[in-house]
Amino acid sequence: MVNEKTATKRKTKKTKKKGFWGKLWKVIWVTTLCFFGFSIFMTIVYRFINPPITILMVQRTIEQSFSSKRDVRLEKDWVDIDEINNNMVRAVVASEDNMFLKHNGFDTKAIERAIEYNKRGKKIRGGSTISQQTAKNVFLWNRRSWIRKGLETYYTVLIEFFWPKERIMEVYLNVIEFGDGIYGVEAAANHYFGKSAKKLTKRESALLASVLPSPLKRNPARPTPYLNARANRVMYMMDKHGRIRFKK
Repeated sequence: MVNEKTATKRKTKKTKKKGFWGKLWKVIWVTTLCFFGFSIFMTIVYRFINPPITILMVQRTIEQSFSSKRDVRLEKDWVDIDEINNNMVRAVVASEDNMFLKHNGFDTKAIERAIEYNKRGKKIRGGSTISQQTAKNVFLWNRRSWIRKGLETYYTVLIEFFWPKERIMEVYLNVIEFGDGIYGVEAAANHYFGKSAKKLTKRESALLASVLPSPLKRNPARPTPYLNARANRVMYMMDKHGRIRFKK
């Protein structure tokens, strides 16, 4: 009798364990399917509809609201790629991603160079392409982590598959951070140079592109000798690239 009761209890425990793990795997499976479905859906949506706000914009706004030294500011003004001077397109390609038109989202040589540099240097250098930066800025947060890097890789594959290069560039130039509370090239052109993105000169475009690695520390309207030198290198590369044309 005792043995029968013991056997029954063991069977009950096994059943409960199987039930628990079954429910857990079901939750994981459903969550995974929802994530993939939602991420693909939003990527397709943003192919045609402009992202209204990004996580970085929300993060910076919160930081500003809790800082006594910073006013809460959010300057952004979306413009189509046709309303952005080609000088600016050439400048960010020259500064951030020379292989933009040729790669499928990842520049392996740039990544290898960044890894070698980071082994020797004190400062961390990234090897991210414009596609990767767009994925990060639109869908993810700014803090470095392996989880974010993995998601960035995933979203980069998605936007490269669903968006043409022209759309990637358009979104990038409209969401990228150019200063504290300043997002997109139209807002940056107005804030720093008092003009629209359509009227940016080659020099102004190079200066704007040169602040992108550290937009909160550099001011293109008041360039330091280092920023001027960086802009000169960008202008040299712009001449090598020539006019950037996208496939229709």
